[in-house]
Amino acid sequence: MNSFKLEIVTPTEINEVENASYVRCPATDGSFGIMKGHREAVIALGVGEIKITEEGKDSYFATSGGVAEISKDKVQFLLETIEVANDIDSDRAKASMQRSKDRLSNKKDNDINRAELSLLKALNRLKVSSR
Repeated sequence: MNSFKLEIVTPTEINEVENASYVRCPATDGSFGIMKGHREAVIALGVGEIKITEEGKDSYFATSGGVAEISKDKVQFLLETIEVANDIDSDRAKASMQRSKDRLSNKKDNDINRAELSLLKALNRLKVSSR
């Protein structure tokens, strides 16, 4: 069997995917894929889309980053957040995007990095919600 166990851990819950055959993740320097037999690694994850293929069916998720730990027997994600594409409130994401753009255009706002990250997260949620 060409599948592996995937465990997704967030501060509020733990989810398991018993028969993942492929996972695509957003690393901090670009996307990477995982299949059974992947070399062991610990990889930092950035804001982006996670694609999980289980029994021939693809599922999409938005994440705000974390760490992927790939071992011989399983893959574990330790994530800040994860949202299923169908559960993303696109109106809320659009409002967040607009707030971030407003902050970035306000030259008096001292927290530009926070506003840029917020904008990146909102854009990612909108992209994933369209799946």
